[in-house]
Amino acid sequence: MRNNNKKAEAKGETSVIDLFDLESPYVTEYRRLLYRLQNSDRGKELKSILITSALTGEGKSTVCAFLAMTASMKKGLKTLVIDADLRLPTIHKLFAMNLHPGLIEVLARGEDPKKAIRKTKVDGLDVLTAGTHGGNPTEVFDAEAIGRLVDDLKFYYDLIILDCSPVLPVSDPMLLASQVDAVIMVVKTGETQKEVAQRALAILDPRKNNILGAVLNNMNHTLPYYYNYDYYRYDYHQSG
Repeated sequence: MRNNNKKAEAKGETSVIDLFDLESPYVTEYRRLLYRLQNSDRGKELKSILITSALTGEGKSTVCAFLAMTASMKKGLKTLVIDADLRLPTIHKLFAMNLHPGLIEVLARGEDPKKAIRKTKVDGLDVLTAGTHGGNPTEVFDAEAIGRLVDDLKFYYDLIILDCSPVLPVSDPMLLASQVDAVIMVVKTGETQKEVAQRALAILDPRKNNILGAVLNNMNHTLPYYYNYDYYRYDYHQSG
């Protein structure tokens, strides 16, 4: 597994790890979330969790990052974050990493996932970024292939968290929901309309997939919201 972050570190970029405060109120909330996920009454081991939202700008990527750090630092779980949002990836920015190689290289170019996965400054926390592609992400996204990859990686990790695109703009989360053990939705309090969240939930289809519930983000400004997603569009572009 690579530790290929020299370019990002050279730029002096701040990683979300540097903002993680073990004694803060929001980390307590993530510990509660993790406890509920681990003790759900579905009678099924949860080793892979897909995190999505109804629309853009609800903070799903930040929730992925902080939940993963909580699992690694507070519970000692060997954790992997996979950026499955191929249209506008964010995880590499949060962890101040290069965008590639990543999931796209694994899916489209046969890159060894063990070589594409990178370590972070947190012991036991690794990241597989989205990667880069010159064409349409729809042509690369393969839910079944991602599902097989996740199943293979479960041998090495206690918990795998996937950051996926929002539900309403694209079909990726709907296709990937059946390939993971559970799905949770992030809802930005005070902004996401009830009807919008209900529509997204219906698309995810709780009858077929294990939808555990919703995370209310930015409630009373107690959860972290460090990044501005106002310009979060789904016109694919490459950076990093």
